[in-house]
Amino acid sequence: MLTVSNLHKAFRGHDGEPVKAIDGVGFTVEEGQLFTLLGPSGCGKTTTLRSIAGLERPDSGEITIAGAPVYSSRSGVVVPVHARDIGMVFQSYAIWPHMTVFRNVAFPLKVARPRLSRAEIERRAMEALRLVQLEELAGRDATKLSGGQQQRLSLARALVRRPSLLLLDEPLSNLDAKLREQMRFELKRLQREIGVTSLYVTHDQFEALALSDRIAVMRNGRIQQIGRPREIYEAPANEFVATFIGSTNMLPGEVVDSANGALSGRTVETPMGRLRCGVGALEEEMSRAMVAIRQEHVVVSTARPAVADNVFEAEVVESVYLGECRDYLLDCRGLTVRARTASDMALPDSSRVWIEFPPGRCVVLSCDEETPPRAGDKREEQGPEVAVQTGG
Repeated sequence: MLTVSNLHKAFRGHDGEPVKAIDGVGFTVEEGQLFTLLGPSGCGKTTTLRSIAGLERPDSGEITIAGAPVYSSRSGVVVPVHARDIGMVFQSYAIWPHMTVFRNVAFPLKVARPRLSRAEIERRAMEALRLVQLEELAGRDATKLSGGQQQRLSLARALVRRPSLLLLDEPLSNLDAKLREQMRFELKRLQREIGVTSLYVTHDQFEALALSDRIAVMRNGRIQQIGRPREIYEAPANEFVATFIGSTNMLPGEVVDSANGALSGRTVETPMGRLRCGVGALEEEMSRAMVAIRQEHVVVSTARPAVADNVFEAEVVESVYLGECRDYLLDCRGLTVRARTASDMALPDSSRVWIEFPPGRCVVLSCDEETPPRAGDKREEQGPEVAVQTGG
């Protein structure tokens, strides 16, 4: 449905040198999918979306929508914005304040070519408003809507022309936390109901996990990994993806066995001790590695587990009650490990416990040379500590 191939775009920096905003980006979105570009500010995700929309002209590469090329540096094709079969929802909603709700939605149809009859415009505008549950507010001034209602109005206006591709540029970022959570479900329901192919841009990893069929994680203008939400979360391709999405314990170490053609059973010597790892993307010849394990995958017990591998004694340093769960900071051989348990597991500070890192949850990764030294790395002067990274 949407194909982006080897896309490049550079801007001139303050020093006059080119800065690569997108560097060889390529991906395919199948019809009916919601595909998300996820990454921190400045990673190139919005530049990629704006290039697809025609609001930015790439330096090179190709973009195809519904089988028709809309940009090709090789063929010299540059289709203008108005001629691309897209709808777009902006971060700021961009609704027209002097118009009613109905007129905001109807306006794209009034300027469309070929011209539509007044009856057809009214029918399609009300149909779009019903999709987003705003039909009863059709006569209200757009400025008198709540933030969530304005967001839905912007979505209806983008959908009224029935585009082949819907582009959404961080549409929930201006909403408060509770409304943002509600709108995630609303967006997912709506996208499934109408089946429109959608490209979604966000820096919020929880939003991406909740909404997406597939996710592309971006960094420094390049795609680091493409996969389904569960694949991205449970089997990250590298250290950046592991630490950007969710909360993760990261332990540096040395690989002490050979791959033998598979990662299952790889053993890594860490400051905590030896860890057997069953998941990962470690290059066969590399000896330095990182072991990642999510805090909810650390098993905390008051008695020693019967399993033999990846079990260590620890001490409770601090706990935080979060209602649905408890977060624990644990000291294990001078290292700080973060774990998450059920809320009814109340352990007093300074109590002794056992922690288990299930091998199937331990992900062994190649060290990221672009990442500066962190707590937990032997290069740090203050001594080893497990780095718990939380994406944001």
